Amino acid sequence: MKNRSPCNIVVLSYYLQATLALLVGLVMLQAALGSAAKPPAIFILGDSTVDVGTNSYLQESRARADFPLYGIDFPHSRPTGRFSNGLNGADFLARLTGYNSSPRPFLSLGSPLLSYLRNHAFRGANFASAGSGLLDLTGSALGVVPLSEQIKQFATLQGNLTAVRGSGATEAMLQKSLFCISIGSNDLFDYVVSNSSTTPQEFIYLLMKEYENSIKTLYSLGARKFGIISVPPIGCCPTIRLLGAQGKCSDALNGLARAFYSALETLLYGIGSELEDLKYSLGNAYLMTINVINNPQPFHFTSVDKACCGFGKLNAEQGCNVLGEY
Repeated sequence: MKNRSPCNIVVLSYYLQATLALLVGLVMLQAALGSAAKPPAIFILGDSTVDVGTNSYLQESRARADFPLYGIDFPHSRPTGRFSNGLNGADFLARLTGYNSSPRPFLSLGSPLLSYLRNHAFRGANFASAGSGLLDLTGSALGVVPLSEQIKQFATLQGNLTAVRGSGATEAMLQKSLFCISIGSNDLFDYVVSNSSTTPQEFIYLLMKEYENSIKTLYSLGARKFGIISVPPIGCCPTIRLLGAQGKCSDALNGLARAFYSALETLLYGIGSELEDLKYSLGNAYLMTINVINNPQPFHFTSVDKACCGFGKLNAEQGCNVLGEY
């Protein structure tokens, strides 16, 4: 894969993809793999950072990446529904875990689901939907799958696995499985755009309550090992830079991203103490990504302010399409 300029809000930046991929792989392997000879199943929930094509199966969705120039660094420059030039964090996690490819989108498994589970080797599933958030309202106008619905999809899958394998075998499998969650950026974007009267502290608290409910619901369904990815420096996205003086990052948005991480760190510490056998690792996507932005040369980037595909100033005034500059 070629190194390209970072992407805009819609197109996840390649440098962030690589950073998140390594981060996800390392924290998840440290937390959950141990010395297991057979790779565990992987279940991935979240937004565009780990979406491998979910939105391509949503006919009404307006958040799509199933057309050029997305996927330009895939074999034959094929768009796959990933909001990236190539592989994303979910793909690298799968490779580091021992698989050749990422688990498929849940919506691609077909119907009836029982038939698929009976006739295919099972490696997990990807529920992530670009544009989604912790809050159901986030991305609702785009026709995406919010985290609450992603968890309902997992519950459906868990029920079908139980029907095929039995409750004991399914429970044992899920306890060894890896659950990766990467979400929150779109909630913060929408909060800033809405000019809400809710204070930043109150809004972060609201997001943490949703995160807590989500983790506890997954736990009740059998999940025990979590890899949680925090919010990157979203104030440095090219479309945000357009709004600031001299194309600089937004301190306000980046402050929200840092506050999100701190609150999530506290939340997970409490949940980890409360729920028996729960193991987790929290990846600081903000710190790792801002290091690349502030010091790009060692990472072989020559530009960290332009969108990798688009039109206008910083390639961020209009979105990516087949005619866009890359």
